[in-house]
Amino acid sequence: IAAPSSPGSPAGGVPPAADLVLGAAAGCMACVLTNPLEVVKTRLQLQGELRAPGTYPRPYRGVLRAVGAVCRADGLRGLQKGLAAGLLYQGLMNGVRFYCYSCALDAGWTGWTGGTVVAGAVAGAVGAFVGSPVKTHLQAQTLSAMAVGHQHNHEVSGADIYRQHGVAGLWRGVSGAVPRVAVGSAAQLATFASAKDWVCQHQWFGEGSWAAVLAGGMVSGVAVAVTMTPFDVVSTRLYNQPVEADGTGKLYRGFLDCFAQISSKEGLLGLYKGIGAVYLRLGPHTVLSLFFWDELRRMVRPQPPPGP
Repeated sequence: IAAPSSPGSPAGGVPPAADLVLGAAAGCMACVLTNPLEVVKTRLQLQGELRAPGTYPRPYRGVLRAVGAVCRADGLRGLQKGLAAGLLYQGLMNGVRFYCYSCALDAGWTGWTGGTVVAGAVAGAVGAFVGSPVKTHLQAQTLSAMAVGHQHNHEVSGADIYRQHGVAGLWRGVSGAVPRVAVGSAAQLATFASAKDWVCQHQWFGEGSWAAVLAGGMVSGVAVAVTMTPFDVVSTRLYNQPVEADGTGKLYRGFLDCFAQISSKEGLLGLYKGIGAVYLRLGPHTVLSLFFWDELRRMVRPQPPPGP
């Protein structure tokens, strides 16, 4: 991600409007390849909800065994549960997120101390609100013997959520999604730009090479997994919890209450449930989304005229 070369010029030669489309496309491409790990991560995070370690059955034990359990219970198609909602979410969230970040680059925010982190956090928060997901409900559904968390039993899509809970139901849990994506986006965009520049400065990889992009994405994936997992667990719980007729959550009153209950009843490690799946999903997703975005930007960036 390069800063604009002159005031008012598009970030890296690509206007924010183009980044809206390119970011959405990159997020969707990455989502198709990583959605199975998102399903596994959701099951692991809902397992043993608000119960002390060792007091509940564990149908999902580790990432690989959880993949096998999902396939046995729901078939291979079970690994792509919630894909349609996931694509909608990733398209909206990443399109808006990269658009906002591109605007921040144009405005020169990233030139300030800590500006990249702030720009990434703001872009992520706006994107999370716009793309508030319904996919958690769908990914948690399975056979009763393998069920973890509350089972909403939606037929196909978020239309069921809208009919049952109205527009507010589609944004329930957004108080957990906004800090989750804000923290993750700040870590992702800041470390990606820094790591990519660092490997190029040390001449490990050539400037603008795909290897430099992949290296930046791999470093970024580690940072995102470590900082975002607690927020990810809280977000999953808030989205999936059962609600009263008026839409009030039956288990958690909000973000801070959910954070406190998990810590007190499941221990601090409860906030890191499914971190293996989180990293295995976020690592490739971060690498793929940033790689696709960077490569798509390169394709649409105006080429300089050939020399004499």
